[in-house]
Order: sequence, then structure tokens, then C-alpha cells
Amino acid sequence: MDIRRIQETQRLQAARSGPREVEASTTFSALMQDKREHKGYERLQQKLLLVEEHGQLLAESHTIENLESYKEKIKDFLKDALDQSQQLEEKRGFNRRGRTKIYKVVEQVDTKLLQLTDTVLSGESRRLDILDQVGEIKGMLVNVFV
Repeated sequence: MDIRRIQETQRLQAARSGPREVEASTTFSALMQDKREHKGYERLQQKLLLVEEHGQLLAESHTIENLESYKEKIKDFLKDALDQSQQLEEKRGFNRRGRTKIYKVVEQVDTKLLQLTDTVLSGESRRLDILDQVGEIKGMLVNVFV
């Protein structure tokens, strides 16, 4: 009997006080998403540094191997950047403008890489010309990154 009375009292007190408001807190999934974004950002930073290093190698030594390595690093960076943008887009909803911007930058980077390839293959490349083109490409990649 005492148990029923206590339960009834608790139920009545809960009914009188009305619904309780729960403090907003960060959900586990939101926390995990933030961690993924942070890791993705760090990964893009590391890949951008690799692109920069390989660009310097290409400027110092105008070999086909260095050119291929540089192109491969750019490809890896752009692939990760596109994957990251898709994840962010899914989180924030559809943002066609940002998506179009990335594709436009990828096209511009591809054009600049073709010009750089022509410069290296022509054999008349100077270090300053290659550094200039590498700098332009890096600027475009930073634009994707931001």
C-alpha cells in the first residue's frame, strides 16, 4: 500500500509540474560529424603540403616523373576535396552554388595542368615559369580548400 501511495504521489507531482524542458546538448552524431570534418580538414591540409612539396621538386628538376608525381598529388587532393564537399553538402542540404564552384575550379586546375605539362615537355621551361604555374595551381587549390 505504501508503494502505491508513493507512486501515485510521484505521478501527481509530475502531472502538476508539466512537461520538463531538457537542456539542449550536442548529440553524439553531431559530435562525430564535427570530428569527421576536422579530420577531413587536417587531411586536406596535409595533401596541400604534399602538392606544394612536389611542385617545388618539379620546379627544381623538370622531369616527367616529377610532373607525374605532382599531377598525382593534385588528383588526390581534388578527390578528397570533392568527397569532403559532398559530405558537407549532405549535412547542410543542397547548395548548388558551392558545388558548381568546386567543379569550375577543377576545370581550371585541369587547364593549368595541361599548360604546365606543355611547358615541361617543351624542354624550354625555366624554373621561374614553372614556379609561376605551380603557384597559380596552388592558389586554385587553396580556393577549393577554403
